[in-house]
Amino acid sequence: MHTVAAESVYQRVAQGEWDTLDPRLRAYFGPAPSGTVGVGRGIFEFAGSRMRVLRLVFALTTRSGILFPEVGRDVPFTVINAPEPDGSLTATRTFAFPNRVRVMRDTLVVHDGRLVERVGKGGRLELTLGVTVVDGGMRLESRRLGLRLGSLRLPLPAFTRVTVDECADGAGQRVDVRMQSPFIGEIFRYTGTFTYEHVPPR
Repeated sequence: MHTVAAESVYQRVAQGEWDTLDPRLRAYFGPAPSGTVGVGRGIFEFAGSRMRVLRLVFALTTRSGILFPEVGRDVPFTVINAPEPDGSLTATRTFAFPNRVRVMRDTLVVHDGRLVERVGKGGRLELTLGVTVVDGGMRLESRRLGLRLGSLRLPLPAFTRVTVDECADGAGQRVDVRMQSPFIGEIFRYTGTFTYEHVPPR
């Protein structure tokens, strides 16, 4: 029998809004039972960037595990959420394009009462996220972006906005992640549905 950890990173920042979250989403956003990781499997109806010029830029970021140049529809994917001993949460997302498998990694931590996402190898891209519950679903919105260079944090201009919307969808859930700029529009997006469960780590 698995015991459940204290509070997840999401619970620690959602505070009073947690009780309004759809119960079907609490397995994903809540703490994992001790000795397990969360695994989601599904299909992204769309994944990538519609802007050809940006795909050339993203080809340079794939080694860092941040973004990728591929774009497609009906892309199988897997997400593995692994709680860490220090209370952080590491997510590994795998996108199975027909000719290439791409992996994105990030770590979520709570810093000064705020949810912070560190993306890619070494967590060099850092986003401070606002967390709200909207109509029973979870919404994350970037408040600040920066680069981490050792102990230094260099702020980036706030011309890019990242939003994550997750809601219950039948027996599973739907996710819609968008990176947008007021100057050029949608930069990157992935959206689709998946089912989620807690299993022993392999």
